[in-house]
Amino acid sequence: MSVLKSLVLFVLAAVFEIGGAWLVWQGVREHKGWIWIGAGIIALGLYGFAATLQPDGEFGRVLAAYGGVFVAGSIAWGVVADGYRPDRYDVTGALICLAGMAVIMYAPRGR
Repeated sequence: MSVLKSLVLFVLAAVFEIGGAWLVWQGVREHKGWIWIGAGIIALGLYGFAATLQPDGEFGRVLAAYGGVFVAGSIAWGVVADGYRPDRYDVTGALICLAGMAVIMYAPRGR
C-alpha cells in the first residue's frame, strides 16, 4: 500500500509542479496575465507540500526519485496541454527516468 500511496503522491506533485510552471509560462510568455501567474505560484507551493507526504522520510531520495516523474510528466503534459508530439528518444528517455525513479525509491534496502 505504501508504494501505491507514494506513486499517487508523485503524480499529485507532478500535477502541481508541472501545472504551476505551465501556468506561469502561460501568464508570462503567452501574455495571459497575473491571474495565471498567481495560480501557478500557488500550485508550485502546493507541490512542495505534496512532496512532504511521501512515506519515505529521506528528502534527497524523494526529490531525486521525483526527478524521473517530473521528466516523464513534463512530456505527458506537453502532449495533453500543448499538442507536443514526443519522438522515440523523448519516450525512451522518459522511460529510463521512470526506471531510475523506481530503483531509487522502491529498491529493497533490507530495513
